[in-house]
Amino acid sequence: MTRPIILAMPKGRILQEGAAVFARAGYDLSPVLGDSRKLVLECGPVRVLVLRSSDIATYVAHGAADAGIAGSDVLDEEGRDLFEPLDLGIGRCRMIVAERADARIDDRAQAHLRVATKYPRTTRAYLQRKGITAEVIKLSGAIELGPLTGLCDRIVDITQTGETLRQNGLIEIDTITEVSTRLVVNPARLKLDGERLGGMIEALERAVADKPV
Repeated sequence: MTRPIILAMPKGRILQEGAAVFARAGYDLSPVLGDSRKLVLECGPVRVLVLRSSDIATYVAHGAADAGIAGSDVLDEEGRDLFEPLDLGIGRCRMIVAERADARIDDRAQAHLRVATKYPRTTRAYLQRKGITAEVIKLSGAIELGPLTGLCDRIVDITQTGETLRQNGLIEIDTITEVSTRLVVNPARLKLDGERLGGMIEALERAVADKPV
């Protein structure tokens, strides 16, 4: 019996958007859209693992999944050695730097700058590029709360519209990068199962190219 392609997908909105892209490519992943709490779902020739977005790269890198979809923010932060053949064009947002609108920071005058983020690796690389010395504080959620409580001076986070920042009295001061959802593939699995995985990549490329604007 042929082993299914194992695909890692993140929980939440991207799961629905990703399933729609795969449907256009000829892969019916509709079982992942039901109310089931199952984390492993059989979808014909594809077995889907439903994971936290931060775990996608780890599963693919270690071969527990052949391929996966994840935000470029997570992939850049993880820094795994994965084949990244395609931008799926979904989950678009921006990684930004923000601070309190009523307490603007002067980089040159601030003796000890503190930046809170879910993305410490990416944040340190950004600060280094900018020549800014700062302490990076890792948080897991409610990043906007950091400047409001005095935990930090600035935050690095992702945003789509900036509305959450505005509601919490924060203002964007820089954009680090544009973020979107990418397809990633384990390089070793691609060599072993190139026909099926290569076919999936090509079908997804056509699906993305044919998406109505």
